[in-house]
Amino acid sequence: MKLNLNKITRKGKALFLAYDQGLEHGPTDFNDKNVDPMYIIKIAKEGRYTGLIFQKGIAEKYNEEIKLSKVPLIVKLNGKTNLVKGEPISKQLCTIKEAISLGAVAVGYTIYIGSEHEEEMFVEFENIQREAHKKSLPVICWIYPRGKGVSGKKKKDLMAYATRVGLEIGADIIKIQSDGKKEDLAWAVKSAGKTRVVIAGGKKKNEKDLIREMKEAMAVGCVGFAIGRNVWQSKNPLKISDKIRKVVWK
Repeated sequence: MKLNLNKITRKGKALFLAYDQGLEHGPTDFNDKNVDPMYIIKIAKEGRYTGLIFQKGIAEKYNEEIKLSKVPLIVKLNGKTNLVKGEPISKQLCTIKEAISLGAVAVGYTIYIGSEHEEEMFVEFENIQREAHKKSLPVICWIYPRGKGVSGKKKKDLMAYATRVGLEIGADIIKIQSDGKKEDLAWAVKSAGKTRVVIAGGKKKNEKDLIREMKEAMAVGCVGFAIGRNVWQSKNPLKISDKIRKVVWK
């Protein structure tokens, strides 16, 4: 099935504002401003993002405000806290039917390759992908190498493995964390074949380093970014958003 990704891309490029960190990390990432989802919705609208990533609770409670912003909604279907230690697993919390009812135009799902629980996540993803595609909904797959299985493996190899897994299981867009090395990322993008790759923003970085890494990512074939903390933790989120847009749509 050939899906239309135009609802979450512009000229084939993507810039998603991610705000699923509240579940994944707890409120420690937030301050008095960015703890409020309305602040994030405002940034997404004024920063002209092509997608806004929320878990289902925020998507439900702030549904009217999201619709008024006209920023395309991407609902994250699974998640976990960072309180439970051991082999990582992230299970489904929201159905395709629920996501569509909330106005989602795409959905996201995380798989931790290398975890002893990866098979469970693969099976869940396949069911999600099958149902989403029947509804013409693109699926973005967060693929992160974690767990005992990645011990001793090179970051370059793991990054390429992550993108290849995304291609093999039928993800429409793969979201990965870059190791910051241009040549490694180039190989990861090539390993993804025709599946598009976006880079996670990760922890707050020095702005100069962030922009440099973004330019390198676009140069090797990435189609954009799913960025959160580096924007909404910034003192001037619209200014950094403008700089990022210029990198993506140069």
